[in-house]
Amino acid sequence: MSMLREDDQPIGGARPVRDLFNETAPVYDRFNQIFSLGSGSWYRRRCLRRAGLRPGLRVLDVAVGTGLLAKEAMRLAGGAEAIVGVDLSEAMLEIARDKIGIGVVQSTAESLPIAEESIDFLSMGYALRHIGDIDRLFGEFHRVMRAGATLLLLELSKPTGPLSRALFSRHFAYLAPSIQRVVARRAETRSLMIYHWETIANGVDPAAVTAALRRCGFEEVRGERYFDIFRSFTARKRN
Repeated sequence: MSMLREDDQPIGGARPVRDLFNETAPVYDRFNQIFSLGSGSWYRRRCLRRAGLRPGLRVLDVAVGTGLLAKEAMRLAGGAEAIVGVDLSEAMLEIARDKIGIGVVQSTAESLPIAEESIDFLSMGYALRHIGDIDRLFGEFHRVMRAGATLLLLELSKPTGPLSRALFSRHFAYLAPSIQRVVARRAETRSLMIYHWETIANGVDPAAVTAALRRCGFEEVRGERYFDIFRSFTARKRN
């Protein structure tokens, strides 16, 4: 999912991240399919179901990107009318709206144009590592969520075990050329690949995520790890 950092910091001092996601939006889904080794859909759906998403809940998907997580949420929430997607990239939002028919809003994650206590289920997929101040982010999430509402965060983190680190590094070494061959806009996809790798390698410590959620008023905070790289965090706003 695409970047929602409020200051839209440039990559290597060259150009804003927002521009990178706008430029790669048309090929992002194919990029993601290769990047995730085809595991994306079932994993997103599994996490949403385990977090308790069901029909009748109003869902806000922050950093909606091209709608990959929102698409799975639609299947569980009962339709597009239950979901609103937020993203900084206008190109990503256009694809999400046209592809799955959800309502979309262009905004940063740290300053949501959403009414207080109006959301039953808030999700954010693979964008936490792009945020500079997670306390501010979680405070904003807390503001828009109703009492008892659920928060689901999906993220990637650098592997901790020596074997998984070696496999992950090898995967990335061969992944970049594969993406170059399969998708268009080669210069842009190369930049996106580098950006993803750097943000994963320097991402937020999972322990810091759970601590920040508790500081910001969430309870029942849980973190799970899959294949030593995929992370999911769930929390609930106190009643």
